[in-house]
Amino acid sequence: MDCVVKHLGRVDYEPTFQAMQDFTAARTPETPDELWIVEHPPVYTLGQAGKPEHVLEDIGIPVVRIDRGGQVTYHGPGQVVIYLLLDLARLKIKVRELVTAIEQGVIDFLSAQGVVAERRTGAPGVYVGDAKIAALGLKIKNGCSYHGLSLNVDMDLYPFTAINPCGYAGLKITQTRDLGIPLTAHEAGERLSQHLLRQLDQQHG
Repeated sequence: MDCVVKHLGRVDYEPTFQAMQDFTAARTPETPDELWIVEHPPVYTLGQAGKPEHVLEDIGIPVVRIDRGGQVTYHGPGQVVIYLLLDLARLKIKVRELVTAIEQGVIDFLSAQGVVAERRTGAPGVYVGDAKIAALGLKIKNGCSYHGLSLNVDMDLYPFTAINPCGYAGLKITQTRDLGIPLTAHEAGERLSQHLLRQLDQQHG
């Protein structure tokens, strides 16, 4: 599949969210799909039906309400975020298949680094043992997706303690560094994007 991969570096959350909405609103049937690989300064994002009470305490990190599914999650430096701006109708991929492809891409990436990970029924994302390592949330508009996934690489995990991650009280969070994977967020993003594109190719094929 043809897909433009953009490394945007560390960018503020809200302008990036706006840019995703603008890109999706302006795209035509000919617009190439894009993957945006980014890091964000500290921010909590609260999904469309997200409950504010899942933010347990104010530790000075802004909370931004957005239009993806899911509850609250944290983005911060040392976490790779990949946004998937895809024309699902053109790819002939259903939303459920896209979620499966994203999860499998993360599982394959971790497997290549010697770490066994799995998905959980009814709780989107990827887990290593009982700890969550990757979160995902999507918005589908006019048959096109935006938002995407976040993978914890080498970050300060403390801000996760001030929320119920993805709406689950006491959910453990882990990251690749703590599993002995020596990649930077940039390197992890590069490799993970390749696994994602391979999965999307298979779903599309």
